[in-house]
Amino acid sequence: MRIWLNIFLKSFASICMLSVFIFGIPSFADEKSGAHIYKEVCSACHEKGVVNAPKLGDQTAWGKLISEGQVIITAHGYVGVRAMPPRGGKEDLSVEQFSKALNYMVNKSGGNWISPSKSMLEEINKEISIRKKNID
Repeated sequence: MRIWLNIFLKSFASICMLSVFIFGIPSFADEKSGAHIYKEVCSACHEKGVVNAPKLGDQTAWGKLISEGQVIITAHGYVGVRAMPPRGGKEDLSVEQFSKALNYMVNKSGGNWISPSKSMLEEINKEISIRKKNID
């Protein structure tokens, strides 16, 4: 039995080492899902509709926002809009992380958004710059 356990452990260790060599060391800090970020940051307001925040799942409330488009809504929410603070009050959220949470909310509320491509992220960042200039 002990021999088989040693063989298994050595094989498992070899597979782990090979995986790290092939795929690199995973970065879990930035790999939170949209659902996780939503629960951590957004749910405080979007669960109950605090200060007219559109509630998760409310297709009517989200419908108008969704129709404005992914670039606009992502950029405006990231900078802050109406009663919503920038990045939902979590200053260290990246555009990509914010987008994940927003996509989660939109897709739970009647939309069908995908993670932004590199070119869409460039458009979002341009819109963020424009929005910031208009706020200042």
